[in-house]
Amino acid sequence: MVRLRAALQASSTSRAREFLEALRYIALGTRCDPGCLSASAWVDPDSLVHYVEEWATEPEMRRRVRSAQFVSLLAIVESASNPEVQFDFVSETRGLEYVAEARNDTASRGPHYHPTPKDEPS
Repeated sequence: MVRLRAALQASSTSRAREFLEALRYIALGTRCDPGCLSASAWVDPDSLVHYVEEWATEPEMRRRVRSAQFVSLLAIVESASNPEVQFDFVSETRGLEYVAEARNDTASRGPHYHPTPKDEPS
């Protein structure tokens, strides 16, 4: 999975609303693209506007970045002062099975771990 994260600090609440409206419009169309897992935008109380896209694979993100529609996103990002943009390449995602594995693996508990009778497997 690849995640695009952008943070835009707006100079005012009205500018934050403008960013948010434009990013939500972009997110709406992006969600329909093949490989897009999610796209969303929101604003914090301090007028920091967030935009996130999640893509199933790196080739799908690469196709997105090369698309004509991505130019619209770039225009919004570039209109902000000091925007932050980050691409996260997530190689593995795990759920509750990881919790079970970690909690049952005494080797991962470190050298100072001393099991009590309730920690011992039954």
